[in-house]
Amino acid sequence: MNPLTILINKKNIVLFILLCSSPAFCQKDSLKLTLDEAIATALKNSYEIEIAKNNVAVNTILNNYGIAGGLPIVTAQATNTEQFTSVRQNLTDGTVIRRNGAAGNNTQAGLTAGILLYNGGRVVATKKRLAELQYQSSEILNSQIQNTISLVMTSYYDVVRQLSYVNTVRTSIQASEKRLEILQVRKAAGMANNADIFQAQIDLNTLNQTLLDQQMVADVAKTELLKILTLDPKSPLSIRDTIMVDGNLQLDPILERIAMNPDVKAADHQIKINELIVKETSALRYPTIRLNTAYNYSRNQASAGFTLLNQTVGPNAGLSVGVPIYNGSIFKRQQRVAEINTTSAKLQKNVLVRDYNAGVIKMYQTYVSSLKQLETQKENYNLSRQLLNLTLQRFELIQATIIDVREAQRSFEDAGYRMINLNYAAKAAEIELKRLSSTLQ
Repeated sequence: MNPLTILINKKNIVLFILLCSSPAFCQKDSLKLTLDEAIATALKNSYEIEIAKNNVAVNTILNNYGIAGGLPIVTAQATNTEQFTSVRQNLTDGTVIRRNGAAGNNTQAGLTAGILLYNGGRVVATKKRLAELQYQSSEILNSQIQNTISLVMTSYYDVVRQLSYVNTVRTSIQASEKRLEILQVRKAAGMANNADIFQAQIDLNTLNQTLLDQQMVADVAKTELLKILTLDPKSPLSIRDTIMVDGNLQLDPILERIAMNPDVKAADHQIKINELIVKETSALRYPTIRLNTAYNYSRNQASAGFTLLNQTVGPNAGLSVGVPIYNGSIFKRQQRVAEINTTSAKLQKNVLVRDYNAGVIKMYQTYVSSLKQLETQKENYNLSRQLLNLTLQRFELIQATIIDVREAQRSFEDAGYRMINLNYAAKAAEIELKRLSSTLQ
């Protein structure tokens, strides 16, 4: 399933993000983004993902038999030496040769090739280790992608949460404005005093200040989201959305999928890597056999001396055998260290699985508890909204007091805050559970 659409309920979620990437756009049309596009932008711009991709590319390049030492090595070399020497020779037949500045030339050229025939299976183990490193880096990349998607979604819904707080405060401000309007009408009719109007104005001013504070918090959340998307943090951002929670998650299937988490799979690869390092170090104690062959050309020419020209051309081949006898038990100790590292890698995987299992259970408890409370809180929110409207109507008919209106407002605000928090907590838990069970993709 597409990792960018798995959490989108098209019937319930309506998302409009207005984002301007330059001053020109700020004054005219802004870029509209869906949640899918926001995630795609984060995946495209993330520096962490680019680093993980580079690691995959590096390990893919290194996963080669040549790096493991299993391919032939071919070398060509040539030298040419010109020399001028003074020669003085007394031969047995009485001939005397004397030459000053005698010219000489020495030319050497050769093509050599060698291939490893046997070294205790070290090449095979090294090649497998390089492959495991490539697989592990791919899992790390997958983990980084899922973490980025999770971070974008959590930050996005945090913006929705903060904006929902803003809407709650605005609704309460409307009630305060209605209360002040009623009191002003009453005062004009001689049925209200200045004290009530002053208190209503103070309450309205306090709510307006609360609105400004909450808008600042929402702006900070938007800036954090833009940072995650690696966009200009000064870009204006507008979101229209609601938080819809998937209420069908089950604990046992999530726990069963912990083994599919890329972090756990990367830990499995690390165990295999360490086991292969044990084989590599163990192979150091075995003989090494190499096949060597060459084709050489040699020409030595002199204008004086016993040999005026000596030229040889031809191939040669041979086997070389190296047997480690004693090196201060270095190889043995390296093998022992590699075995200990393998044990540690297994323990680290067990710790990871333990922590992820515990994290799933704790997060599922939060998820279930939030969903249970959310249903009741939604009912409380609807009731508190109806109570506020009813109290304002009664206040307009002089059947309720200012205190009744203020209490109804406070109940509405508290119910709104609790419902929004529970909704966000359930959604955040859902996202984390899907990340841990590797179902965000």
